[in-house]
Amino acid sequence: MQETARIAKKLAALEALGLERVDVSPTTSEAVRVDRKTHKVTSSRPAMGTLVSISALARSQERLEEAIGRGFEEMDRLIGVFSRFDGSSAVTHLNDTGRLDDAPPEFSRVVAHSLDYHGLSRGAFDITVEPVVDLFRVSLEGEVPKQPTESEILEALQLVGSRHIALSERGVSFAQSGMGITLDGIAKGYIVDAIARVLVDHKVKSYLINAGGDIRAAGGKEQGRPWTVAVQDPSRGARFPDTIHLTDGAVATSGSYEIYFDRDKLFHHIVNSKTGRSPHLSTSVSVIAPSTMAADALATGVFVMDPGEGIALIDALPSCECLIIDRDGLQLKSRGWNSAAPTRGE
Repeated sequence: MQETARIAKKLAALEALGLERVDVSPTTSEAVRVDRKTHKVTSSRPAMGTLVSISALARSQERLEEAIGRGFEEMDRLIGVFSRFDGSSAVTHLNDTGRLDDAPPEFSRVVAHSLDYHGLSRGAFDITVEPVVDLFRVSLEGEVPKQPTESEILEALQLVGSRHIALSERGVSFAQSGMGITLDGIAKGYIVDAIARVLVDHKVKSYLINAGGDIRAAGGKEQGRPWTVAVQDPSRGARFPDTIHLTDGAVATSGSYEIYFDRDKLFHHIVNSKTGRSPHLSTSVSVIAPSTMAADALATGVFVMDPGEGIALIDALPSCECLIIDRDGLQLKSRGWNSAAPTRGE
């Protein structure tokens, strides 16, 4: 109930800005006629620890409902591949046994991209931090919550390092026993892109998919206007630091405000693979990219980096922009961010 109320509060603020309205009940669907030729269908359901919403426009309401339904089916299928909390998933099998033969192609693809982003970010994005995340989670969520000792953190860090992942046509394996991966910083973006592919396969050209801040858009909404997306405020208030227009692309936001394991808010779900600690130089990182997977992984990696280094990385990448809100509330923007955010102050 508290989570539903939290989501409702956030979405009410979005609606007040004139942005896309999304219901927060367990599973919802709404169909409206935009004009004489165009229908709009919006469906939402909880998944991946958040609310996933799909809004789409086309001439046929029946085609929209079919496409969105198939998109959610694809989402459910891929969650079964990537979830750390599903005992039968590919991630769980690899973490439990250290080896996964005949890995699902989607799994191998995401691991391969993860290794690419690891190199691109100079190690800031690292899917092998799972042993550290698990150490803090178990220590801080126990009956007697306590911070892990320095020696426990150092021991967990011995199991961290993307260089210890072996990826081949036969599957994925770890070089050390006790390693583990978490794809939380990239898989949600990949799943959003997969939903988008399903919509396109069903001849849907205008849509907005929002999975808790991982957003993919194409075409436009009513009267051909671009989709408008608000960047979340780390304070969780009704104020939004910026809004952007999307007609074909993606945006993802990573923030220290999302998931904390301790009351003092010193450890959250993003981990620096070099220190074993959660970074606190930034409170929010939003990245615009051609795909949601890229935006998701880059936002996570940049969050770990020094803000200046993160901006330099994004400036070096084609078709990518970034907005960082640092721990003092100051905004750092990539060179082209303002051109993607023309609605600021409206």
